[in-house]
Amino acid sequence: MLFRSAFTRQLKQMYGAVNVDQARKEFEQFKMDWKDYPGAVAVWESNFIHVERLYNYGSAVRKIMYTTNAIESLNSSYRRLNRQRSVFPSAQALLKALYLATFEATKKWTMTIRNWGKVRGELSIMYPDRLIP
Repeated sequence: MLFRSAFTRQLKQMYGAVNVDQARKEFEQFKMDWKDYPGAVAVWESNFIHVERLYNYGSAVRKIMYTTNAIESLNSSYRRLNRQRSVFPSAQALLKALYLATFEATKKWTMTIRNWGKVRGELSIMYPDRLIP
């Protein structure tokens, strides 16, 4: 347990960096500190480009993007649907089932997003054609 908490604490420092340069610096420190675990470091090293992309956004948006609980919950709902019924008569039937599973999953999402106004404002500047006012 101590290993896991120290490992995640250091990753949180990287995610909490104010800019991509500081994140790279934190990542280099992470690689040095955990060099005895090459498998764990290799996974982060091969995917660090995805982490770097987060820094195109402000801190409020980044926090939402790297918090994956809602995504994991939705994927779990889809897996449950697939276990219950693994064959669908048509693509349309599958799409309807996925739509209903998504609709049911969203009922469980009760946590509000902090700083939503700030997040929405930043996203609407970056993607003016995608957000409806």
